[in-house]
Amino acid sequence: MINEYYLFKDNEKQGPYNHNELMDMGIGIHQMVLSPLAEDWQAASDLPEFDEYFKSAGIYVPVANNVANFGWRLLAYLIDDAVLFIAAVILWSLVVIIVRYTTGSFDTDSNTTDQELMIRLIAVVLWIFYNAAFEATKVQGSIGKVICRLIVVDGNGQRLNFTTALARNLSKIISSFLCSLGFFAMLWSPMKQCWHDQMAKTFVVRKT
Repeated sequence: MINEYYLFKDNEKQGPYNHNELMDMGIGIHQMVLSPLAEDWQAASDLPEFDEYFKSAGIYVPVANNVANFGWRLLAYLIDDAVLFIAAVILWSLVVIIVRYTTGSFDTDSNTTDQELMIRLIAVVLWIFYNAAFEATKVQGSIGKVICRLIVVDGNGQRLNFTTALARNLSKIISSFLCSLGFFAMLWSPMKQCWHDQMAKTFVVRKT
């Protein structure tokens, strides 16, 4: 029977199981499996026949050939930047309308610098929470990333919780230092990680 798999579980060899039985059991990515096509034990995530099963569960284990390159991440960023710019302008416009109706005036000429500073602050806060919220959902990424088929995962290829997603996006402030050097760090990182990815131990993967 070529479909004989064995598990190393509870310090003993268990099986045999067929492919469907292992999926019904909810096999984990770190489960050690002896495949009928291999001579040694391997983690389930290293067996290509389980790729679709893990992907259907939203698990994309980051490896060198699936992490997103600079071009895809830049495109996703530009899309998100446009979305958030529009959102910030709309939000600021609502603030202006509310202030005018409650106070009867809003001096746009004398407060230009303050207005620009406020819009920038709103944009930064929106950027952080927008990305963190989306990364912690089932889509695992912002609108721009969804369009570009990118997701953010942890080292096990799984969805981030909100705390990790928030920490990742707050760390982007550090990545923006020194002329945004931290964002360009992915160009020489083996797993294409920016500084904030490295600090949060996360990866951006392109779904295939």
